[in-house]
Amino acid sequence: MLQQQQRVNSKGERYVVGPTGSALTLADLPPPNTQRWVIRRKAEVVAAVRGGLLSLEDACSRYGLTSEEYEAWEEAIDRWGMPGLRTTRIQQYRA
Repeated sequence: MLQQQQRVNSKGERYVVGPTGSALTLADLPPPNTQRWVIRRKAEVVAAVRGGLLSLEDACSRYGLTSEEYEAWEEAIDRWGMPGLRTTRIQQYRA
């Protein structure tokens, strides 16, 4: 698992570098009621957990995820990068 270094911006907010290369704070994360999990949103949650903005338990609670579901996102990113998070392509990447 790749860890990210946590940083603090000029407003004193903790942040990590998100999947698009920009700063990602708690306020930038997907809303707790997110229903449509596009690649970028999944990658943002993984970056937040890896960077210490959210614990795994907090992320699972906030988004209604199982730890196995989150770990599958993390593994997909580690093995195939962000394209591995495409739900329609999971079978292709897992072969």
